[in-house]
Amino acid sequence: MSVRVRVRLFAMQRELAGTRQVELELAPGATIEGAWDAIVERFPVLAPGRPAVRFARNGDYAPAETALADGDEVAMIPPVSGGSTDDAVGRVRILEIRSAPLGSEILAELGGRLASPDDGAVVGFLGVTRRSAGTPAPGQETEAARHAGRRVEALEYEALPEMALKVMATIADEIEARFRVTRLAIVHREGEVPLGEASVAIVACAPHRDAAFEAAKYAIDETKARAPIWKAERFSDGHVWIGEPARDGPAEG
Repeated sequence: MSVRVRVRLFAMQRELAGTRQVELELAPGATIEGAWDAIVERFPVLAPGRPAVRFARNGDYAPAETALADGDEVAMIPPVSGGSTDDAVGRVRILEIRSAPLGSEILAELGGRLASPDDGAVVGFLGVTRRSAGTPAPGQETEAARHAGRRVEALEYEALPEMALKVMATIADEIEARFRVTRLAIVHREGEVPLGEASVAIVACAPHRDAAFEAAKYAIDETKARAPIWKAERFSDGHVWIGEPARDGPAEG
């Protein structure tokens, strides 16, 4: 009996294929790699991107050899750009993907929701849109060369929200285990972010400053490297996707 799966495409893949999702009927025992091969057979233009692609099955990163079952959803993860919960032990997390602008008051908002009388440090970080271009994603080098020397006018973010939030929660778990920081916010924009506006806000609260600084740095570094959030730099006559192949776990060391 055949295996029917839904494949979702994002960012540069979506643009090249001209579609966001594809329904596939595969042979029994098919793997994620087999689903990729089927997609490439239908859209050969995607083939050169394979070395930089990572995969997710039903919302979790998964290796290419993972077997697929009927009804599975497979996300092809191209290079990435680089809710709130609390409990009785004082853990508070604000993990969100927002379509509305992150105003200058965002750090105060998040700090006010997170900080407790036990905290001696509240560390905040804002990532904002800059004029200078970043490193193009694999396969975007030619388009980047066409815009060389030009100023970025805005950023465009695209996300797989349900998986991005799950990855953020995993990062928050790692921060708690590594730095004993239990009050943390990671808030990321999607959609267009004009020049000078914030695309991501990080706030970490802790009794001691070293832990808060380390937690905030870890949060932004790992979110950029692992969360399925894609960034395009927009110019007056086109755009370039930015990023590196996604990691599916913490950096070694």
